[in-house]
Amino acid sequence: MADRLGRSSDQTRPASIGRNPRGALAVLLLALAPQIVQLLSALAGVILSLPNGNPAQIALDDGAALVSAPAALLLLANGPATADPLASQVVLALIYTYPLVVLALLTLFVRPRGPQDYYGGIVLVAIAGLALWASSDLAGMRGFSFGPGTVPRMFAILLMGLGAAIAATGLLRDGERLTGFAWRGPLFVSLSILSFAVTVRPLGLVISAFTSFMIAALGTPDTRWKETTVVGIGLTACCSLLFPYALGLPLPLLPRFLLQ
Repeated sequence: MADRLGRSSDQTRPASIGRNPRGALAVLLLALAPQIVQLLSALAGVILSLPNGNPAQIALDDGAALVSAPAALLLLANGPATADPLASQVVLALIYTYPLVVLALLTLFVRPRGPQDYYGGIVLVAIAGLALWASSDLAGMRGFSFGPGTVPRMFAILLMGLGAAIAATGLLRDGERLTGFAWRGPLFVSLSILSFAVTVRPLGLVISAFTSFMIAALGTPDTRWKETTVVGIGLTACCSLLFPYALGLPLPLLPRFLLQ
């Protein structure tokens, strides 16, 4: 994986000017990850008949936001203080997408000396950008009083600075090569969470919880399916009692077509 992201076999070779297309592509995909996830969610909604939005309209809106973001920022900077706030997708493009696109262009033309630090720092910058975007509509400081968005933005800025420093260290100083990534566990756990999110309303809590648990169990090759099935049934029973009755959450237990 390290070689695919542009790491040379010589650990002590200084950072050099050279093409690193696979590393740049990885950073570019990270830059477009929120838009891709939103589009995939809309496509899943079409398949499952959920009101997640029109995929074509979402793609057009995201594209328009990416194109119009620089002009909107200039208008906001040069306009009156009462100018309308920027749309959420435009803010996402300015705070998250465009900075990572710049890092992707940098990655295309350099080979970092410490790839693990370099790409890890970029991931921290991405997380901080998402945090800044998520807290962008919260009120900030009012005089000496903290607003609800003050602390999230403060920590996000600190994390972004830390990530940039780590990435710069990986670019300029010798460091560890990228190690192998255990993809199976994170993949199936993420799929189980996504499965629960998109199936709990149409299929009910019983089926969605049990299915999500079994998908998560695929994350390890050492799963014992008999024991896993028993535990899954027990956890599903607990969830069926906990969420609708103990916590009072309006979650259906059975599929929608059975309740109609």
